Amino acid sequence: MTARTVQLVLHYDGSAFAGWQRQPNERTVQGELEQVLTRLTGGHVAALGAGRTDAGVHARGQAVGVRVPERWSAANLRRALNALLPRDIWVAAAHEMRADFHARYSALARRYSYYVGTDDEARSPFRRHTEWPVARALDRDLLDAATGGLVGDHCFIAFAVRGTAPDTDDHRCLVQSASWRDRPGGLVFEIQANRFLHHMVRFLVGTLVEVASRRREPDAMDRLLAARHNDEVSPPAPPHGLFLDRVTYPSDLYLQPE
Repeated sequence: MTARTVQLVLHYDGSAFAGWQRQPNERTVQGELEQVLTRLTGGHVAALGAGRTDAGVHARGQAVGVRVPERWSAANLRRALNALLPRDIWVAAAHEMRADFHARYSALARRYSYYVGTDDEARSPFRRHTEWPVARALDRDLLDAATGGLVGDHCFIAFAVRGTAPDTDDHRCLVQSASWRDRPGGLVFEIQANRFLHHMVRFLVGTLVEVASRRREPDAMDRLLAARHNDEVSPPAPPHGLFLDRVTYPSDLYLQPE
């Protein structure tokens, strides 16, 4: 049977999931999506994500590659999925792709944002599952200065969980942009790179917040970028403030313009 390759762009609230990747006896985004795809198509359909978000991490731009029977157009598949998926997953878009599209390996860049709450209301039940409440004062000049050195091609082994990458991996990532912006009630850290290591954004945010609150020296980020181990990195920021915002692919992989 001929198949159609479709990219699904997912929004999901990660609060009630044990992460993206399917796991036995755990509720995961991949597991829920594949269950509905199987119901619609009558056979197992693998859903390959651009990245494996951890438990509690959210997305509003997770890219997922699926191969479905040709009778399913991208638009009809999106409509049917949204009718059956649970309330904490939504298919924001569906694009028909070339057959050689791969959600992970075809990606040119990924963009994440991390939300820090600095006002008292950040502890509200309506906010605390999507941002990290930080009570201590943050020096914005220190924060911006420490963040500026992240842009470029660096080894980020100091900001990764040890042992999660092969020994042959150089742990290098090309960071295209990294900055903080103000928002009502707090700050948002936004970063885009060609790849990310396990917990990398959370380690970056945790360390940057310690620099900005004067718990670490101003040059801590520079020293960590030059390190060859992760012994001195600060604890990672909690997962619930992190969002996968967008995954970028070459335009020629789309059979129709985005």
